[in-house]
Amino acid sequence: MKIIALALFGCFVFAGQKACYAQTWENSPYNWKNNEYNFNNSTNNWDNNPLNWKNNPNNYDSRNGVYDGNGQRVGYEVVSPQGVKNYFDSNGNRVGYSPR
Repeated sequence: MKIIALALFGCFVFAGQKACYAQTWENSPYNWKNNEYNFNNSTNNWDNNPLNWKNNPNNYDSRNGVYDGNGQRVGYEVVSPQGVKNYFDSNGNRVGYSPR
């Protein structure tokens, strides 16, 4: 599962789902609050790290897991303090985001 980012249309694919939206500053990856280099969106931040128990795939009580159509866990989501919802695969790679 790969993210396909198109700057013109802002489309991405995650867990077999496709979402497209008009590119605006609010949802642009160039906006610092959405940028992957912002510490709030990085796996270097403990809140986003896959080693954190709340994000760990071995935590069956986790409420932030993302699942595919077959019920297989493919990653997790974390909301940053700025309100950006970040999507990570199970290895901790940021694969998408959605601004609030």
